Amino acid sequence: MSEDKPRLRSHLLEKRDGLSHDFMTIASKQIQRNLKKIEAFRNAEKVACYYSIGSEVKTLDIIQQMISEGRTVALPRVVDDDLVFCAVKNFEELQKGEFGIMEPRKNCPIVDDFDIILVPAVAMMRTGQRLGYGMGYYDRFLSKHKIVTIALEYSKLVVRNIPKSDGDVAIQWVVTEDEVIRTSQVK
Repeated sequence: MSEDKPRLRSHLLEKRDGLSHDFMTIASKQIQRNLKKIEAFRNAEKVACYYSIGSEVKTLDIIQQMISEGRTVALPRVVDDDLVFCAVKNFEELQKGEFGIMEPRKNCPIVDDFDIILVPAVAMMRTGQRLGYGMGYYDRFLSKHKIVTIALEYSKLVVRNIPKSDGDVAIQWVVTEDEVIRTSQVK
């Protein structure tokens, strides 16, 4: 089953990369508004997030807003085969990392406990099954940390079937420009 994942990932990334810049900008702003409908997000003091790249749902405005609200915002840095989340107070504390993704500088403090985490995804299912980028960083991190998980996704990339692999960690909330999906993973 998991041998279908690379093909599906490639197809869906191509579909996402084909979205217009205007659509991605408008949808990302609506996703940011919809994110505020989740009480756990509104009340979160410490938030783990990701710095969006390419055609991903844009997170820079979300990050900036959380920082200006005085929340602790932590972004990932790759250390060996794991993600370490470090607090940032502004974008100047970032540098290009191993995969060309902006990540916190080494002097940024590590944060271990979060109220929620915003997780990147290539695609999502309404059940919370996530298709990531295939490296397993987030699944390994989430398997060790019990926190509220939220994926930000364009509605066109909420699909009916994603092959499940051992080690996949389901997501509790999926936020699109059209809706907030409470998955079966929410207790």
